[in-house]
Amino acid sequence: MTTILETRFLERTFGAVYAARDINITINEGEILGVIGSNGAGKTTFVNMVTGYLEPSSGEILYRGKNIVGKPTRDITQMGICRSFQIPQLFPELAVIDNIMTALILSRQQGISLFKSAVSCELKQQARDLLARFKIDAYADQEISTLPQGVRKLIDIAMATVADPDLLFLDEPTSGVSADEKMDFMQTLIDALKSSRTAVLFIEHDMEIIETFSPRCVAFYEGTILADGSTNDVLKEPKVREFVIGSEFHRETSMQQGGQASC
Repeated sequence: MTTILETRFLERTFGAVYAARDINITINEGEILGVIGSNGAGKTTFVNMVTGYLEPSSGEILYRGKNIVGKPTRDITQMGICRSFQIPQLFPELAVIDNIMTALILSRQQGISLFKSAVSCELKQQARDLLARFKIDAYADQEISTLPQGVRKLIDIAMATVADPDLLFLDEPTSGVSADEKMDFMQTLIDALKSSRTAVLFIEHDMEIIETFSPRCVAFYEGTILADGSTNDVLKEPKVREFVIGSEFHRETSMQQGGQASC
């Protein structure tokens, strides 16, 4: 496997408080990685440091072997590391396809003032192709403000992929999506991203989503990495069960597996 990102002893302090300490993570090309942990465990701090929104207090962030600590967010994005946010970053007054075309234009480093002159049949087709990849092309001409949260999130993530990033960070992609739609939402998302070699790291609180869609899992606790490995092994770790997911979840999972085995 080709390593695209490696962090070494990454730390971030706020005064005497450690928001992240000794974060050592390696991410490989095309890998899907789930991140779990309670609020304040250091998950978003880690993502913010890698994407340039927060400078580490110490440590290294190596992207394809080069240290990117201190580089501006825009430069990191252009290098191939992108992200989406828990709250979609969209233009609510514009139609869906206009949001996608705006992202395409900006990814080519063209000014937003050139939007009208930059629009072409080719650009529109690229936007429609991207929407079809995420199965939201039926919404192309609708205004963002009229759409449900799940569709908005897919649009936001689609916009984050316009430059075909090597690595994509997703901050709680299923947050705000109804419980009965989460699994279909994630399946659509994973299918769309698997069509490229983009590695995906997603932060998630729903353990069923983690079990189903992330072969590898990293558990954060109080700014440190509690466990890193196959999802099945991580969720069985006693410390992860105690401090992150709770023993009740483990009992329910065991009962479900036992019930399936006895059928």
